[in-house]
Amino acid sequence: MPLGLEGIVGESEALRDALDRARKVASSRLTTVLIVGETGTGKELFARGIHYAGPSRGEPFVAVNCAAIPETLLESELFGHERGAFTDARAQKRGLMELAGSGTLFLDEIGELPPRLQPKLLRALEERRVRRLGGLQEIEISCRIIAAANTSLHDAVTRLEFREDLYYRLNVFRITLPPLRERQGDVELLARHFLAELARQQELEPKMLEPDAVAALRAHTWPGNLRELKNVIEHAAILSEGPSIRAEHLMIQQRTSIPASRASGPVREIQIPPEGKSLDAIEKEAVQLTLQITRGNRSAAARILGISRPTLARKMREYGLYQPANGHET
Repeated sequence: MPLGLEGIVGESEALRDALDRARKVASSRLTTVLIVGETGTGKELFARGIHYAGPSRGEPFVAVNCAAIPETLLESELFGHERGAFTDARAQKRGLMELAGSGTLFLDEIGELPPRLQPKLLRALEERRVRRLGGLQEIEISCRIIAAANTSLHDAVTRLEFREDLYYRLNVFRITLPPLRERQGDVELLARHFLAELARQQELEPKMLEPDAVAALRAHTWPGNLRELKNVIEHAAILSEGPSIRAEHLMIQQRTSIPASRASGPVREIQIPPEGKSLDAIEKEAVQLTLQITRGNRSAAARILGISRPTLARKMREYGLYQPANGHET
């Protein structure tokens, strides 16, 4: 599979616009890029495409998910540390900004970067220098920074959860990726691409999509975007025994998010009594109601709330709403 932008599949106008912007910025080696889009829209795929379409394609592409690494470790991962900087620092460690060399450092889920690390990243972007934990010497960095965020990053700035100056420093060149529901003409094309890719990877005969399967794919809203579509196609390819995939093989109906007007039980509103209600209580109720509306579908709930899935999971834990994975979760 091509590593550059030519490997991105789709013909919709919104996708073509995003690809055109990506091609233009690829040649500008140090320009910081902010890729914005819902979960599963292909933000890392675009970041890799920009890297491999640019002059530093032979240098490393280093990716890190800011939501997946505990705060206590993330600073050391990004900036490195000197021996003895903390209890378990038995040897010097170079940070990812150093390891990326003259290549690309991709910061996924940048909205989840802890507030304590935001000023340090801002300084690294502005001065192109970092200092390892416990170190005195400043080290020059020469990598390009590509950050990815969901569509609510600007709202996080408004809520004072993300530094405004860092947001504008990251937002030098913005690429917005369209959700799959706005790329209806690409759904069938992508489904056939995923089928061909699956057959090639597993050395199988490629399967065909029957008309009823295509109609079902086009009718779905795809709250999980490309990632959900790929998973649905792989499941269907395994489930179908013949050379064709029919609608009955597509496990998507129960995954579809349910509008509030059709949710089981009466539609509820968040009420604020005269004596008031804390912001935490309102937020907890909003998360709880949204999960009820989507019947536990966390991808759909995160999209409705305008937050990332890791943020939703964190809030569920904070408010005691955390629940085991179930059949509806995507």
